Amino acid sequence: MLIFPAIDIKDGKCVRLTRGDFDTAERVADDALETALAFRAAGARWLHMVDLDGAVAGRRVNAPLFTRVARESGLEVELGGGIRDMASADYYLERGISRVILGSAALQDPDFLRAAVQKHGERVAVGIDAMDGRVRAEGWLTDGGTDYIAFAKRMEAMGVRTIVFTDISKDGALAGPNFEQLAALQEAVSCDIVASGGVTTIEDVRRLAEMGLYGAILGKALYKGTLSLAEAIAIALA
Repeated sequence: MLIFPAIDIKDGKCVRLTRGDFDTAERVADDALETALAFRAAGARWLHMVDLDGAVAGRRVNAPLFTRVARESGLEVELGGGIRDMASADYYLERGISRVILGSAALQDPDFLRAAVQKHGERVAVGIDAMDGRVRAEGWLTDGGTDYIAFAKRMEAMGVRTIVFTDISKDGALAGPNFEQLAALQEAVSCDIVASGGVTTIEDVRRLAEMGLYGAILGKALYKGTLSLAEAIAIALA
């Protein structure tokens, strides 16, 4: 299983939210590149980044920061937030980002998603962010009108190979992942599943690895020190 340490950006700063609430934004690091380099030193190969401003605005907001990290960190970077058209997907993928994650665009513009997958293949992932099993959009602020399993099956049918699944109620809460929903998703589709939200302890990492998931995103737990990135990577690779 791959471990994806996470850096979320709001107003150019590294922050973490609790349950997707922008009012809870807490600055957790001074410099994104320095943080990425520290993750690499701990053994990370990938980095998960989110443009929180972009997710709300529906466009690229902090693009220079993301491309600099991709260029200078030595990590493979996957990026979500505000990627709503082909120009934005092309922009990032042509400037060092390894994989883009489409969220609201995948829900609201299936023609764009289909074209992006046809053009960029496995470099396009879909983020499914759910509250009580319902998909959310627009920076998690609106109900997407569909069940997360049904949506995942539609994504699979369109050729999507990687799904980043977040239970919003768990995100940033340091309360453990939603293992039940992850298991149901893994059973429903053949896509690679990345668990996001709530990973807090080494036991959480071990359990996700034992489920055979493709990856797990570690966010607030790293900044609060509830687990060691190096130890998490060692367990995931075991």
